[in-house]
Amino acid sequence: MPRTSERGGPQTRARIAEVAGGLFLERGFENVTVAEIAREAGVSSVTVFKHFPRKEDLFLDRADDAAELLRSSVRDRAAGVHVLTSLREAMCGLVEVRHPLSGVEDRSVPFFRTVAGSPALIARAREIASELQGVLVEELDRDPAFEGDATLLAAFFIAGYTTVLVETARRLIAEDARDGVVADHSARLERLFDALRGGVGKPGARP
Repeated sequence: MPRTSERGGPQTRARIAEVAGGLFLERGFENVTVAEIAREAGVSSVTVFKHFPRKEDLFLDRADDAAELLRSSVRDRAAGVHVLTSLREAMCGLVEVRHPLSGVEDRSVPFFRTVAGSPALIARAREIASELQGVLVEELDRDPAFEGDATLLAAFFIAGYTTVLVETARRLIAEDARDGVVADHSARLERLFDALRGGVGKPGARP
């Protein structure tokens, strides 16, 4: 395959991720090497690692998007809007448009199967969840409008959202009826935010 420009920036990154994702889905994460991905993408292994320092991030490549979504939910919410309300709107909005981060997109099933079959990907997904928790704590700590316990809110939200997503993944892998899975996913999100309201926000207040 002809070698593409090594300085392609976002286009090169997208191409590498697309190639890697296809190979991982076809053959399994552990059965594909970075050298093979580089060859198929028409770049060097050095370029692959420049864009993706860890092999796992070639597949779990939306961590930055998730972090930015959390930051935006805190920073860009309108005056007087509680952060839990903003987070709920963001998470439910993902489901409505079947965004890849929602876990209910059409391509979610092979994605979840690949992750479930790889201890390395499972471990990295847990690390990403911890990193996202840190992002949310940082944003809440710097937000003068938030008066609750940032550490507890971030911990409960990330743990709760992860639990919802894992159960959705389990059911999709088991080939449960998709419409029912999506409906239950949305219902569990609502229950998550019901549980969070008033518990780790401003004492005595309900957003």
